[in-house]
Amino acid sequence: MFEYFPNHYSWNLGLLMALQLGGELTEIDAACRHLIEVARRPNVREDPEAQALWVAAWSGLADRVTALAARDEAAGFTMGAGRKHLRAAVYAFTAERMAPHASPHKAALYARMLDSFARGVALRREPVEFVEIPYAGTTLPALFHRAPGPGPRPVIIHFDGFDVTKEWVHLCGVAREYALRGIATLMVDHPGVGGALRLRGLPTSPESERWAAAALDWLETRGDVDAQRVGVAAMSLGGYYAPRAAAFERRLACCIAWGARWDNALSHGRILRDAGAERSITGWVDHAMWVYGARDREDLAARIAALTLEGVAERITCPLLVVHGENDRQVPADQAQRTIDAAVNSPRRDLRVFTRAEGGAEHVQGDLFANAVDLMADWAAEVLEA
Repeated sequence: MFEYFPNHYSWNLGLLMALQLGGELTEIDAACRHLIEVARRPNVREDPEAQALWVAAWSGLADRVTALAARDEAAGFTMGAGRKHLRAAVYAFTAERMAPHASPHKAALYARMLDSFARGVALRREPVEFVEIPYAGTTLPALFHRAPGPGPRPVIIHFDGFDVTKEWVHLCGVAREYALRGIATLMVDHPGVGGALRLRGLPTSPESERWAAAALDWLETRGDVDAQRVGVAAMSLGGYYAPRAAAFERRLACCIAWGARWDNALSHGRILRDAGAERSITGWVDHAMWVYGARDREDLAARIAALTLEGVAERITCPLLVVHGENDRQVPADQAQRTIDAAVNSPRRDLRVFTRAEGGAEHVQGDLFANAVDLMADWAAEVLEA
């Protein structure tokens, strides 16, 4: 994995994600070069000052690129402006993701990210609808990416993970690849992430089939959707969410776990127990308390442990793909094989572990998204006969 910062896994992963979501290396280097020395500080991963410097660097970069987008708009260059707005959304998201959830900066950065993303999508005329999925007396914010072609199209419902959003899913390119294969994508901010957490106050729960059922009910109201060919995919912590949904929601026609998560007590639980364990973001415990809706660390540990596929995976009766990286530093690689082995009633079980040699060996292929995105889109097109 490209490691811009010395010995700072969370920052390196964040920078690589920003690059792959559409960031530009020259801009990022100019904004972040001064953070290289900061990354050398002892105990930097939980240093509030270092976190604040990260947030300031990326939010400042978002400001700069937003100003460039405004200049393009004023000149009538709408497509170029849209591209810059999407890049500004990437940078605002990269800042927001590391900000403490109680910080007023976090809410402001999230609002800026939403605004930049919406402006960019509109200016570039992308086939994206901003929708709300009725759920438990409220709604879940979602994006519906239409697919070309005549007649009702198959769909992948795409959930998030622990610390990303529906906009992240769109920017990583997976919906575009599905669309090229004739598949639409419904990207949902479910409880515990994105707008569901930040705007609706919904923490996560083990019962991801409830979100899947809500998404399926909504899709069944659309004339451009083939409700018999709807699959589910999710990344990172979604390696639990997607298989759990498929186990209990029999309307799902296939399932993709983008990163295995057989037993969360061995991944998030390990991070909670071991201060030296690698984690996706700084301020991890603070973020986890928010995501899980926990009262204290003991409650958090119990909520984490409730997410397990033990006794669940054997209920999956649709085709299953599990994608993992051989050098995943957050989730042990054997969790991928355990998921596949337990899904004994799935008619098709495929496991793909990306190696260092080919790229995509890190957690959810954070070092190289493209390999996983290509595989998932091709596999879904084959299984759903798109």
